[in-house]
Amino acid sequence: MGELKEVLLQMMIAGLPAFLFPLTYGKSVSDLMPKEGVGHKNSYFIGLLYTCMLSMLLCSVFSTRLWDTIPINYGILPLFALMLYGRLREGIALGMFQLLLYPLFALNFTFSGLILETGMLLYPLVLLTSNYFKMTGRHGKVITLSVFFVAGELMITSSPFLTGIESLRNDLFSIATAAINILVTLLIGSLFVYMIEHTLEKEKLRLQVMQLSRNYFREAEKLQQSMDATPLSIILLDRQGDIMAINETFLRLYRRSNPTANRENLIKHKLNKVLADIEFQVLISRAAETLEKNAKTRELLQSGDQIYFTSTSPIKKGHTDETIGAVLVIQDITELETFRKELNHVERLSLVGQMAAGITHEIRNPMAVVRGFLQLMREKSPSSLDHYYRIVMEELDRANSIINDFLSLAQNRAVKMELCSLHDIIHELTPLLWADANLRGQSIEVKLDDEVPELLLNQKEIKQLILNLGRNGMEAMDEKGQLILETKCIADGVELYVKDTGAGISPAQQERLFEPFFTTKSQGTGLGLSLCLSIMERHSGKISVDSVEGEGTTFTVFFPAAQTSDLHRNTVRSVITD
Repeated sequence: MGELKEVLLQMMIAGLPAFLFPLTYGKSVSDLMPKEGVGHKNSYFIGLLYTCMLSMLLCSVFSTRLWDTIPINYGILPLFALMLYGRLREGIALGMFQLLLYPLFALNFTFSGLILETGMLLYPLVLLTSNYFKMTGRHGKVITLSVFFVAGELMITSSPFLTGIESLRNDLFSIATAAINILVTLLIGSLFVYMIEHTLEKEKLRLQVMQLSRNYFREAEKLQQSMDATPLSIILLDRQGDIMAINETFLRLYRRSNPTANRENLIKHKLNKVLADIEFQVLISRAAETLEKNAKTRELLQSGDQIYFTSTSPIKKGHTDETIGAVLVIQDITELETFRKELNHVERLSLVGQMAAGITHEIRNPMAVVRGFLQLMREKSPSSLDHYYRIVMEELDRANSIINDFLSLAQNRAVKMELCSLHDIIHELTPLLWADANLRGQSIEVKLDDEVPELLLNQKEIKQLILNLGRNGMEAMDEKGQLILETKCIADGVELYVKDTGAGISPAQQERLFEPFFTTKSQGTGLGLSLCLSIMERHSGKISVDSVEGEGTTFTVFFPAAQTSDLHRNTVRSVITD
């Protein structure tokens, strides 16, 4: 009974690395994965090496002799396992460790015992078989490891007889001892291979799952970033109609009615609950139709003042054509629709403008003939009719003036601009403005900034602009009103201010002030300010108005600074009007 306990103890100690391998392997991988230059397939060497060393040490400490004759030390089993599974340097190191343990714990140390009881003669063969062992299958590994275990244990158990210490007996005792050693070594060898191979396969599968998981999350993150970058609102649904993902554009759309909502509030929720908050209930039925019938839908929806183009499409699984979800796309096309309507409106206005320009141009010819004959008739008529002729001719002149303004506004033509001084243009117009102001009992003040540079201007058009703004200001004032013309040099150009001290303009009128045919005068045409806006657009400038009722009005005209290259070349540019 005592001998059996000794054998069982040696079996347990020898099999210790196999039982500890799943624990030490997992810890070795987790410790070594973050370190640079350490591969996964060699990461189990450290744990296996330490447990094999511990097993060999304990087997040597508890080594004994059955019936005081046959040595029992299964430390050779973890040694051969490490030599076959591990790398060459670990195998050599563990073999040297076994040779050092023998003289420390041997009961009868002899040189021949060192050679036989440590299995030293098998070390080179085991190490040379290591590469073949790693490439073979599980059954091949069991056979290879068992053969070396059996050979080593037979060498150890027969060492007393081979060295002559004990005589060889041909009885059941010797046969039973050899059979026990063979069975034990086969059992431990199979256990070693099974535990190590099972652990390696599990770890390989775990690493593959981890890699797939990392790839999945990486691709999911890329997909989410791509969805967030698109200006379309996107919703991904699963087969049950639950929201799987949304993008940032849809989240902004949803926050119009739910300002505190975040992405987590919407994921995994039913589509009908989410869309009900933003008045897109019709999309719920469209999504259900897509999930049930694989149908694609396209539809225009209107929510308040906003117009949306919506579409639903099925998400299919691989090549099976099975619907596993749906994707909803919502595009806000309100601005596009507004642009389209404005473009159509502009095209119609352009056509009407071209027709009107042609008609008015043709009207001028008969008007000139009528005026000419009126002058002849006036000369031959009595002086008592002069008053009537004068009224008719003034109205003809007024009609001709309106036609000229309209043609200036509607006609497309090339405008030549040259580098010139804005102050020179103002000085030329000042006498005309003073004359009008004197007739009205008003005054004019001119403030010119000496730092204003030369600008690319069309002198004729700028004169027309200043005259229109100046006379509008004077017409808006009573007697003793003051008109101010002021220039100021700013960072990116020059500003011209035309100020009056009139009654001012209401905010509602300011919004329509530059519309054609809109006027606040009883006899105005509504074309003067439209003409000024058209002139500034051709000069790549801006015109704006600032007015306070009861205090006066200020028109601000911005002229962009001439480019440096234009100043050096003193070129003349042609700009085609829109």
